[in-house]
Amino acid sequence: MHHDISLGFSDAERPRVAALYWEAFAAKLRIVMGPPERAIAFLTKNMHPDFALVARDPAGRIAGLAGFKTSKGALTEGSLRSLAAHYGLLSVLWRAPLLALVERELAPDVLLMDGICVDQAARGTGLGTALLDAVKDTARTQGLTAVRLDVIDTNPRARALYERQGFVPVGTQTMGPLTYIFGFASSTTMLCDLA
Repeated sequence: MHHDISLGFSDAERPRVAALYWEAFAAKLRIVMGPPERAIAFLTKNMHPDFALVARDPAGRIAGLAGFKTSKGALTEGSLRSLAAHYGLLSVLWRAPLLALVERELAPDVLLMDGICVDQAARGTGLGTALLDAVKDTARTQGLTAVRLDVIDTNPRARALYERQGFVPVGTQTMGPLTYIFGFASSTTMLCDLA
């Protein structure tokens, strides 16, 4: 099935984007951002369309997306103010430091992947590969030299896809006791050199 991939999504598509993102990352974020209705409501309101490549099926429905982060911004940026407005000030005292632990630093000439999500029905159709190609093209267009992502140890299928796409492991971070909060023991940083 052919999918059109383009930058951004409309306000009407926000709930669909948030639901796809939550489906992909709920295991990792459920404690810090849950319960699900609350997390999806937060994502719906606080995702930035300028930092998402979106794949739509022939009917125009979103089938997948790849979020990214550059020095100009990111798909998911939970500022302290937006977290406090949504979850309440006291809640932010424990949520914000935990979210900061899975936040990744930017390098000036690198596009950082901020999540890739493919609808269950579209998996195995090559959509993940198409989205990764679109991410690389976006990085090249912006004059960046590499794409970086992090893959968790509980997702070997994604890691295999990234390796086929030219991503090379450059480091691993172990979570220690935080494994119980985020649901994974380690994450591997992978880099795709576009030069």
